[in-house]
Amino acid sequence: MARIQSLEPTQAGSKAQASPAIAMPQGVERPSGVVIPLRKKAAAPPEPDLGALDLELGTLDASQLIQWASLVAGDGLVRSTSFGTHSAATLHLVTRVLPEIPVVWVDTGYLPAETYHFARELTERLNLNLKVYQSPISPARMEALTGRLWDLKDAEALDRYHRIRKVEPMQRALRELGATAWLAGLRAEQTEHRKKLRRVDRQWGRLKVLPILRWTAKDVHEYLRTHGLPYHPLFEQGYASVGDWHSSRPIGADDRHERDTRFDRLRQECGLHLEDPPAGSDAAGIEQLRSSVA
Repeated sequence: MARIQSLEPTQAGSKAQASPAIAMPQGVERPSGVVIPLRKKAAAPPEPDLGALDLELGTLDASQLIQWASLVAGDGLVRSTSFGTHSAATLHLVTRVLPEIPVVWVDTGYLPAETYHFARELTERLNLNLKVYQSPISPARMEALTGRLWDLKDAEALDRYHRIRKVEPMQRALRELGATAWLAGLRAEQTEHRKKLRRVDRQWGRLKVLPILRWTAKDVHEYLRTHGLPYHPLFEQGYASVGDWHSSRPIGADDRHERDTRFDRLRQECGLHLEDPPAGSDAAGIEQLRSSVA
């Protein structure tokens, strides 16, 4: 049975190559597929030379990299998801190795109905240990105080929207879950920013691991097909990327990247995967907004 926990603000694919010189669990076979139970929480990972580490781990495939992250972070490891177009692939990939891993979903309150149905389907099918986080400001309250920020067609207004509805809840989730490392399903071909990322890096003081960074859209398709997994329902309607209903659209002939279909092209990133998110992304800005009607 799927486990879904909604936490309120007040609550405290490439083939494997030769094995690298990195310690792997005794008895783990390559290619992976072995379930690794979550270990006791490890201390925060030391500050490594991330460039050298990324090179050293370069021959690990996606599953092996997940195993490595589990060894380093223990039960301080979490997985984030948006229940987007290709999310079934990475959720399946991760939970085959770590069935109990906390899966963090930031629900903005503005997702399409199809996303909520898709989330329920995958949560039940994959028996996800789902942790749902939301902004302490309800959509109705935010709109009353700030207006519909996305309608302003302004980058700074959009940044403010993302701080309230996405970045603050995610940062709070990482704190409350005691995360020392997190897994995300970013791919290099999605945006110019993501082309510059490493599979192992740091963000917000935590280890950030991107197992499928090198995968192409074709790799994702083959994984979904092989394992009989679904795309997001809106994929069949031309959506290459799905986020909030007001900031997502089907892909067009002039779009160079799938993320060009998001945020009226004002941004390609919402701040969740930036080391320095838009200014004011911490809880102070949220408290200021809340106190304005206190």
